[in-house]
Amino acid sequence: MVPKKLDRGHRFVRYADDCMVFCKSRRSAERTLGNIVPYIEGKLFLKVNRDKTEVAYFNRVKYLGYAFYRQKRECRLRVHPKSVAKMKDKIRNLTSRSNGWGNEFRAERLAQFIRGWVNYFKLADMKFLLAETDEWLRRKIRAVYWKQWKRVRTRYKVLKQFGLPEWKVHELANCRKGVWRSAFVLNSVLTKKEIVSRGFMTMTDYYLKVCVN
Repeated sequence: MVPKKLDRGHRFVRYADDCMVFCKSRRSAERTLGNIVPYIEGKLFLKVNRDKTEVAYFNRVKYLGYAFYRQKRECRLRVHPKSVAKMKDKIRNLTSRSNGWGNEFRAERLAQFIRGWVNYFKLADMKFLLAETDEWLRRKIRAVYWKQWKRVRTRYKVLKQFGLPEWKVHELANCRKGVWRSAFVLNSVLTKKEIVSRGFMTMTDYYLKVCVN
């Protein structure tokens, strides 16, 4: 996605059949749009999607899942909110407590998704976004384990392996809160390090390996 110049000096970005043309003013953008659509359809015999074609300020545009913002007079990339919502929906599906998956298979599916998603959006500034998402994801993973340890006897046996004091094991094992609230209680047991050791990849760690900005 490298900006290029049109004959009249307008910068544009094209990826496959998606393109953006950058102008200095709204009036210039509207004039350019009025000229370029007839050219694309009349000369190149291509169809322009009118529903997706618009004149808008650069930070209100969604392009290939990305959004744009300005920092120190420089245009930078971030993940568009709609793309974030889709990503979280996918994670909800992969961490569903009712899909019957084993933890090893679940970790594998999550890793596949994380690698693909992060590689696609690696041009974006998203360290804070991924740190927040990782916290949320770990809580969902803890909820999965908590549901699997559904009997008090099972919870007691598993929690005792973490070397907790007897009173703490008893307190956690007999927790009567809902699954989601109980998952928060497991922070001290299923830590980030412990969850990673069980094969679950973090989005932040992978992003730091492949990010280009």
